[in-house]
Amino acid sequence: MIINSLIKQGSKILKKQNIDSHQIDAELLLSKAIRKDRVFLLTNDEYKVSQKETSDYLNFILRRKHHEPLSYIIKRKEFWSLGFNVNHNVLIPRPETETIVEQVVRRFKGKGSLNILDIGTGSGCILLSILKELTNSYGTGIDKSFKALNMAKKNSRKLNLLQRAKFIHCDVDNFNLGNYDVIVSNPPYICSRRIGYLDEDIKGFEPRMALDGGSSGLETITKVIIKAKKLLKTRGHLFMEIGNGQFRMVSSVLIKNGLRLVKKFFDYNKTIRCIMSTKII
Repeated sequence: MIINSLIKQGSKILKKQNIDSHQIDAELLLSKAIRKDRVFLLTNDEYKVSQKETSDYLNFILRRKHHEPLSYIIKRKEFWSLGFNVNHNVLIPRPETETIVEQVVRRFKGKGSLNILDIGTGSGCILLSILKELTNSYGTGIDKSFKALNMAKKNSRKLNLLQRAKFIHCDVDNFNLGNYDVIVSNPPYICSRRIGYLDEDIKGFEPRMALDGGSSGLETITKVIIKAKKLLKTRGHLFMEIGNGQFRMVSSVLIKNGLRLVKKFFDYNKTIRCIMSTKII
């Protein structure tokens, strides 16, 4: 079959499953199957696709039809204009999480070397994106998932950051190494009872441990704040992503643990998505 026909066929299948991005998903999945970029597809619509490539493509379409996220199928997600490898062991990087990177870079670029800790690093997207920008800084990423850390290390190698980033298998409760200028974290913050209401793409495929914030949604957030108080240098900064409607509760936890809220940042939907606090004592 030719490119044009396959894209139409795949797009039609996905559209029937109410997948809004059916057209671009079909294009990107065919791009993966034939190992050509999307520009090639759009400029060579009469190109004949081999039987093996067609079979691979239709298998990808079947997976997407069942709402497996596109990023897991193509094993890649762009974040901060960088390409990150992803799989089912890590949360898919989201555009709103770039808010953390943006604010750290804006505040510290050109201001010397930093020692940075990323709690719950997953794919490593936050820490590695920051280190790409802050070229004199060093970072440590921790995660309780050994498989997630393997992906972070792979991304570190891909981005030529092996000399400035290290990754440690440890949960937040048991990590006690170092003294940091900046701590960043995108902890799980969704209430356990709300997991079942998430889109099928999320609840059916992404790692629950990266989503479930306990009965209040604040379980891991609180642990991150307590750990930040211990590991931050005086006047060091914590940048953390939070969920919708959690700002007041998180602010209270910060105050109780000797951190001062400095600023809140909004995402593209004008929701408070990231907060910056500082250790005052």
